[in-house]
Amino acid sequence: MPAPSGASEERSVVLAEAAAPERLDRALARSFDDLSRARLQTLVREGLVRCDGAVVRDPARKVAAGSRLDLSLPAPQPAEPRGEALPLTVVHEDEDLIVIDKPAGLVVHPAAGHEDGTLVNRLIAHCGASLSGIGGVRRPGIVHRLDKDTSGLLVVAKNDLAHQGLSAQFADHGRSGALERAYLALVWGVPEPRGGTIRASLARSRHNREKIAVVREGEGREAITHYRVEALPDAAGVTALVRCRLETGRTHQIRVHLSHRGHPLLGDATYGGAFKTKAALLAEPARAALDRLGRQALHAVELGFLHPRSGERLRFESPLPQDFADLLAALS
Repeated sequence: MPAPSGASEERSVVLAEAAAPERLDRALARSFDDLSRARLQTLVREGLVRCDGAVVRDPARKVAAGSRLDLSLPAPQPAEPRGEALPLTVVHEDEDLIVIDKPAGLVVHPAAGHEDGTLVNRLIAHCGASLSGIGGVRRPGIVHRLDKDTSGLLVVAKNDLAHQGLSAQFADHGRSGALERAYLALVWGVPEPRGGTIRASLARSRHNREKIAVVREGEGREAITHYRVEALPDAAGVTALVRCRLETGRTHQIRVHLSHRGHPLLGDATYGGAFKTKAALLAEPARAALDRLGRQALHAVELGFLHPRSGERLRFESPLPQDFADLLAALS
């Protein structure tokens, strides 16, 4: 039975027969499968695990069948950000997770210059004590993120089991599992070929620490983006609507990869500033719609994953937000 809010939870188990003594952390992970092994190792080192009544601080200590293990699970550490009862577009919610359709302009978690009004602030108010304490007190429950000015779908864990399961899927990037992430982007020009894969390692720029740059293989982190041209909104081929599927999830990955190919996103002041003059090629209604957009034209349109508790395949789609849809219509 869960412990009252603010109190630690006591758990115990007597180890069943095993072929040979095993590591303490492995025995704990087998006995308490809703907790990650990494978290259990931390609890051991903090002196919160006893074996036959004696505190054990070494996760590698061997324990034998018949040993009694007692675990004190601390109450979740309160998140530093305060809850704020601000609007939140909930696409799906259950006891383990919540799927949000994030509007452009909303920062995901508190950071310098954005202490309040973030998605985390809203989630704390909405979810209360159920929000996962994993991921750091500044980022409770967050397993992936979207840039401030990118709109679309985002999933958040509400407990340790969900955080562990979702984090594993995002770490695998869907290579062997069911994770799917698709984005729609409006770019300058028409990528050729009109479908393919961009493989280019990424790292923090040495010249501007706020930017990400393409670097030689081995100097940064592997980054892979699959893309396909969906439509040519304007008759002159000045712009293209591109669907991107992430195989890795690096910071600014789609924006940097497409810019590297010579097709930065419309409205992207960071990676497409040199293309500002391209707006002169657009009809006046499209130029006005681009000005109103005031951000990169990027939307997380699809999100699919396996539910971390039931194993059910979940898939969600998000309609284009009004500012993006208006620009697309104006280009057409």
